[in-house]
Formats: sequence, structure tokens, C-alpha cells
Amino acid sequence: MRFLPKFLSAALTAGLSVTSLSATSAAAAPTTVSPLHFTAAHGTFAAYAPGTQAVTYRPDLVPVGAKAHVSVLSGSRVGTTTVLVISGLSPHHEYGAHAHVNSCGATGDAAGGHFQHVPDPVKPSVDPAYANPHNEIWLDFTTDRSGIGHATSTVDWTFDGRRAKSVVIHETHTHTNPGHAGTAGGRLACLDVGF
Repeated sequence: MRFLPKFLSAALTAGLSVTSLSATSAAAAPTTVSPLHFTAAHGTFAAYAPGTQAVTYRPDLVPVGAKAHVSVLSGSRVGTTTVLVISGLSPHHEYGAHAHVNSCGATGDAAGGHFQHVPDPVKPSVDPAYANPHNEIWLDFTTDRSGIGHATSTVDWTFDGRRAKSVVIHETHTHTNPGHAGTAGGRLACLDVGF
């Protein structure tokens, strides 16, 4: 599993835009094909306008012009690894970030709730049995003195017919206590990602 973040970082460094790639695992038996799915998205945060891929709702914490890259590699044998790299933010700030069910919109609420592999029947989901980094994709990070942050999430599942459609940046790291699990303050920005 250690090769996955390096693979995703290399793809980001190569400047990939929103892409999907499927490959066959070399280790798979000829009768059992284990496809890998790779997706990468990047954007420069701006005020909302129809078709904007990276939207900031709080320019004081996610300024216009800040940049984000998200890459995802998933497959039945490796689960799903997601890497977030972001720059141009407030220095030394703790941010939360999660995969969300809908695309970005005019407000942070447009992205809907967190994508959950096993959906919580109660909404909003604040039960740690569902709102946790094993059932959701959590990408919390703390920026350095230059306003750069990065995070990696690895879960043991892959997307089925349902897929996340965005990554939302929140104002605090994610809480884990019952009644607050999965919460991370206000929605500061959103990047469309074709998981």
C-alpha cells in the first residue's frame, strides 16, 4: 500500500486534470480481472459561478486563487486511497476535509452530506458508528507557514454504483465524539471530484 500515495503524487506532479483511468492489475489471474480506477481533479478557488469547479465560500480562510489537487486510486484488492494537496491557505490553520455526496454549488450546503460507504439511516449523521474515517473519506490537514497542506485517506472499500462527487474543506479538524462525530465546523470551500 505504500506505493499508492507516491503514485498519486507523481500523477499530480505530472499535471493531470480531471481524468479517469482503468488498468488491469498485473498480479490478477487471467480469469479474475482486478481493475484499478484512477481519478484526478484540480482547481483554483474562485467565487461561485455556474460551472466553477473550485468554489470558496469563506475567502478569509480559503482565498480566491488558492489551489487544490485531489487524486483517487481504487481497486478491489487495494481499497481506495485519496490524496489532497492544497496551497494558498491561511498558515498554521487546522482544516477538515471530506468527500461529499453532491457536486459543489452556490453554497456549501449544495454538496450534501459526507459520502458514507454504509449510509447512516439518521441524517445528519453524527453517530461514530457511521461518521468515522473508515466509513467516510476524511482528509483533515494543518497548513504549514506557507499555507500549504496535504492529507491522505485510505479505506478498505471501493465505490459501487454510488460515488462521491466533491471534496469540501471545513474550518476545523473533524470531531469524533458521539453527537458530533463527523462535524468540522463551517463549509469553507468545495472542489468537484469525479470519484
